[in-house]
Amino acid sequence: MNLDYSPVPDERGNPAGVIAIVVETTARVLAERRQAAERERQRAIFQQMPGFVGVFTGPDHIFEYVNDAYVAISGPRAFVGRTVREVFPELEGQGFYELLDKVYATGKSFTAQAMPIRLVAENDDRYIDFVYEPLRDDGGKVTGIFVGGYDVTDRVRAEARRETLVRLTDKIHDLTDPNDIAFAASEILGQALKVSRVGYGAIDPDAETLEVVRDWTAPGVETLAGVVPLRAYGSFIDSLKRGEFIAINDVEQDGRTADAADALKSRSARSFVNVPTLEYGRLVAVLFVNHDAVRAWSPEDLALIREVAARTRVAVERSRNEAALRDLNATLQNRIAAALAEQASMEDALRQSQKMEAVGQLTGGLAHDFNNLLAGISGALELTQSRVRQGRVNDVERYITAAQGAVKRAAALTHRLLAFSRRQTLEPKPTDVNQLVTGMQDIIQRAVGPTIAFEFVGLAGLWPALVDHSQLENSLLNLCLNARDAMPNGGKITVETANKWLDARAARQHDIPEGQFLSLCVTDTGVGMPPDVVARAFEPFFTTKPTGEGTGLGLSMVYGFARQSGGQVRIYSEVGQGTTVCIYLPRYYGELSGDDEPITTADMFPSGHSETVLVVDDEPTVRMLVTEILGELGYVAIEAADSVLGLKLLQSDARIDLLVTDVGLPGGMNGRQMADAARVTRPELKVLFITGYAENSLLGNGRLAPGMAVMTKPFPIETMAARIKQMIES
Repeated sequence: MNLDYSPVPDERGNPAGVIAIVVETTARVLAERRQAAERERQRAIFQQMPGFVGVFTGPDHIFEYVNDAYVAISGPRAFVGRTVREVFPELEGQGFYELLDKVYATGKSFTAQAMPIRLVAENDDRYIDFVYEPLRDDGGKVTGIFVGGYDVTDRVRAEARRETLVRLTDKIHDLTDPNDIAFAASEILGQALKVSRVGYGAIDPDAETLEVVRDWTAPGVETLAGVVPLRAYGSFIDSLKRGEFIAINDVEQDGRTADAADALKSRSARSFVNVPTLEYGRLVAVLFVNHDAVRAWSPEDLALIREVAARTRVAVERSRNEAALRDLNATLQNRIAAALAEQASMEDALRQSQKMEAVGQLTGGLAHDFNNLLAGISGALELTQSRVRQGRVNDVERYITAAQGAVKRAAALTHRLLAFSRRQTLEPKPTDVNQLVTGMQDIIQRAVGPTIAFEFVGLAGLWPALVDHSQLENSLLNLCLNARDAMPNGGKITVETANKWLDARAARQHDIPEGQFLSLCVTDTGVGMPPDVVARAFEPFFTTKPTGEGTGLGLSMVYGFARQSGGQVRIYSEVGQGTTVCIYLPRYYGELSGDDEPITTADMFPSGHSETVLVVDDEPTVRMLVTEILGELGYVAIEAADSVLGLKLLQSDARIDLLVTDVGLPGGMNGRQMADAARVTRPELKVLFITGYAENSLLGNGRLAPGMAVMTKPFPIETMAARIKQMIES
């Protein structure tokens, strides 16, 4: 109860009595006690909360209560009874006062995540998640603000460190220069830590110098680029030589730098971190982080510096190793080029040889075969000469036939060698491959025998190909004979044509350019081939047939022909299931021409009418033979032994109806160049090239101009005569 006693005076003013006022306060006292107890309970709860809590009252935001977590963030201050502006004057301009005013005025709560706050005691940004919640009286009027939240600085900084490392990885991923890598890492680390300078430099431990090509610096901070004498800045170089990680918060307080503190501070290095790099125990480089003020390097800072240093070192070493590898490759390429140059003559003749031991096998085989053939030719000629002297001419025809047979075998052997080395002289023409195969069906069936069934499946609408007829025929017959040999007990051969459009992926698998091709495939039902045999099938002289039954040149010839024609050959085989060999040839986009007349033989009766033929060849025997043919045909022959005399005659006023020339000529230009020069003044000049071997490119890769043709030595006299008559009379 509340008691109030007041005196009652009489008329004279003397006390005459007492007025006693008694007020019952039990309910109020109990309510106040309950409120006090509730506040204590709330404070106990607030105190136990993991986050910070504060209570402001009134429009001026007077502190009524803060818990210990709040004090831990802000530092020891006088809170209760003071306004926020009085307690935190440094928050001026950071927006917190305005937020409190808005929440108090509107009665609407406000929340924020990772909001930066800079306090004087920290001198660094901290980040908080918080809520401002208005407090109301029983009538709903706002009387204060409850603030609660968490210090998430560690989380934010951890995320920032992870982001820094992600940026670092992305930035240096495609860099190849070590200096660019070092600068990129320095820039990212310097911006993340907000320091004065970061760099990566090479150290000469003997001279005790640091060489910096380029470092990152904050605005207004000088660079250390150049050579820095480390001993002038203290004795910490000794720690670096021992491979020690150095973190100095204040150079004035560290024994290794105290004597040189002024020099370090003049270079914006009041505090610094050094991460050494050792190779074979010897100091070679260092990552340095400098700051122009005292700084207590946190464990998180140091961990980030270590990680950036480690990643930078790996990237720098990677770039150096790649550069060394490039240098090694360049050196290796030069060595290989030198080695290939030494063997150029051998490799030009044997481009398809994949193993060096094949060279010995080839030269031995050539010597054996050609010596046998030359012995037959020489012996036949000597016997012919002897019988003519004796007047015994009965056997002369037999000897001549034997010599001609040996010559044909020698020519065939030469052509086979040129085929697999892709050096044969081709005469590609627009070709209907379906028609070609149809014309060969009878020949193929007779060649494979009656125990082998033969079927041709030609695609209607097959694209044409620009290809040498005879070589494609030889390749097809060769594949069919191989298929026959794979079916000793009989079986079936299927020849099939198709159009193929190879995209980039398929072209890579076939080792040819992407585009349109036609395929000619030969499939048998024979024994098949294991993978190791398929892998070697195109090697010259490789054969699975018994000795004496195979030369190992068949598939090599097919491969060389296909590649020289701009295509490819592929083998698909399974043991016991059979084999498919496919020739892929580029599609020809022009029109098929049906006016090509086959060249066979011609009679040697004169048919000329004073037409003149210029014969240019450096081989006298060849000139003699061609001149004899021309004489037999009734033509006038003019001879030249080199391109100089040949071109002089061609540029004269002499009548020349046909030029017959070798491709390889002395005199400074080849036969093709001489013919092209002659056609400047004689645009209608007809030209027949005769060659034992010539680079296909010299003859236009088979695309000779109209009025030009080519024949390969050796050739039958009758065939040569027929070609000359055809060209002159056309």
